[in-house]
Amino acid sequence: MNVLMALFLSLTLPGAHAAPRQRSLVEPPSAQVARKGGIWYFAENGHAVYCYGPVMYVQDVQGSLTRVATFCQGDKPIVPLRD
Repeated sequence: MNVLMALFLSLTLPGAHAAPRQRSLVEPPSAQVARKGGIWYFAENGHAVYCYGPVMYVQDVQGSLTRVATFCQGDKPIVPLRD
């Protein structure tokens, strides 16, 4: 009887079971998308940017053409370039 009660208590107590393995919040490097063929450019703000797309000319608000790099790393898809 004592054995049955001990078994029943061990199954009903929280934390008596093995805890599931914690997943890591950091993704392994193999899960990141690897892109090839990018080029470093010098942005208008003075920083270097790494872009994968072509360099294009876009018309700004005043009507003049501005040279930009496309598909760049970071939060901006188009970055104005310094000539």
